[in-house]
Amino acid sequence: MDVLKIIDHYYGEGDSKLKSLLLNHSQSVAQRALKVAENHPELNLDREFLYDASMLHDIGIIECHAPSIYCHGWADYICHGIIGSRMLRWYGVDNRYARVCARHTGAGLTQKDIVCQELPLHATSLMPETIEEKVICYADKFFSKTHLGEEKTLEHVERSLSRFGKEGLERFRQWHQIFS
Repeated sequence: MDVLKIIDHYYGEGDSKLKSLLLNHSQSVAQRALKVAENHPELNLDREFLYDASMLHDIGIIECHAPSIYCHGWADYICHGIIGSRMLRWYGVDNRYARVCARHTGAGLTQKDIVCQELPLHATSLMPETIEEKVICYADKFFSKTHLGEEKTLEHVERSLSRFGKEGLERFRQWHQIFS
């Protein structure tokens, strides 16, 4: 799969601050995910899928409103995963990649999370299910879009996740035990 062709389709072939941010962040996530695969051959992770899906996981940010990271779209940022999932489906990409987009926010979102937090998402489970979905979701937590190239410490990731409840933090800790 040519992930750059897909990104160019939505972000244009030229360079822009948003496209550069997306590529930089996604590359960091991909490298962390591939490191998990390298360190844990017993997990039998699909390395090509991990790389490609990591590169595409945030494609939906282009439609979101987050001016501090050059996003001047119409949607709440929390919607970027679902938007990216739709974009990939419209482009004709295998549904496995679309699922990664939809399920990588936080440490996954339960239907209860969406309802109780009144998130602007359909009340459905957006939990990572496959091992690759979990690895990409895990790897993504270590990189922000505001401090590109800087890996967050475990303590920073946990502090950030704890703001949204104990369940997501506990899921992340379970993943860390497996993937670290």
